[in-house]
Amino acid sequence: MRTIVLRSLVAGIGGYLPARIVTNAELALVLDTSDAWIRERTGITRRHVAADDELTSDLAVEAARRALQNADLPVSAVELIVVATSTPDHTFPATATAVQRKLGAPIGIAFDVQAVCAGFAYAVAVTDSFLRAGHARTALVIGAETFSRILDWTDRTTAVLFGDGAGALVLRAERSAGRLDDRGVLATRLWADGRHYGDLYVDGGPSATRTTGHLRMNGREVFRHAVVRLAESVEALLADTGFAAGDLDLLVPHQANLRIIEAVGRRLGLDPQRVVVTVDRHANTSAASIPLALATALEEGRLTRGQLVALNALGGGFAWGSALLRF
Repeated sequence: MRTIVLRSLVAGIGGYLPARIVTNAELALVLDTSDAWIRERTGITRRHVAADDELTSDLAVEAARRALQNADLPVSAVELIVVATSTPDHTFPATATAVQRKLGAPIGIAFDVQAVCAGFAYAVAVTDSFLRAGHARTALVIGAETFSRILDWTDRTTAVLFGDGAGALVLRAERSAGRLDDRGVLATRLWADGRHYGDLYVDGGPSATRTTGHLRMNGREVFRHAVVRLAESVEALLADTGFAAGDLDLLVPHQANLRIIEAVGRRLGLDPQRVVVTVDRHANTSAASIPLALATALEEGRLTRGQLVALNALGGGFAWGSALLRF
């Protein structure tokens, strides 16, 4: 007898970037840096920065609208909204409820997930679990950040790395025979190791200092752990599902640093053409980087139906995770 299961299908993808673009040359006017220095160490050429009156929820709403349009679904179909962000509009309530209100979505489930740059991997895993459990049929899973608000713009080691933006997926619970060649989220994996809490953090918070604070990072430790953990996270998914790295059509990694992305690709033995790179144009948009990269790949015709796609990310905490899906 064939077993029928619920599986989360990607029905739509959308991305949004603020209008303002800040180039490396502009940063070199106010920081002890240069375009060549930034490109060589990070691969970044520019980043988008939100306008003063643009909130994280505003970016998220624009990405969500585009994802719904791509899915050809009305806002009224949305029953679950999960927003991955480390830069919420306010300490509370959840930015997801602001997105729900601004979209005009009906009463449903709405909450935030906070795992910094790994936030979107965590949000996909959580949303997939909700859909497979039958709590909703249609969900928006969004990564949205305004990291420009928490940067120390006098610190060249961090200020040059980040940008603002948002990306969204529409996930739909559909009946499936559960085969690995069927479309949908096939597997997810999540981890965290709090021993590295102090290697990537913001030196503020309502409980600790009662101020917002600025991002601080031990770049060497982040780089060292990122390459190993990001590769391992994909290898774990492949082992869980019986695929080999060569079966992957695309790897869509967190866009933190070009050298990290290239090192992970080499460790997995992937042709560089199978690895999506947007860090050069977007910089590190934290939880927004993977859905923005997916939206870019879709626009460029690199992401097509039936492809086997791996997503992976590592962020502060350290927290990291991955997802394997057939688009």
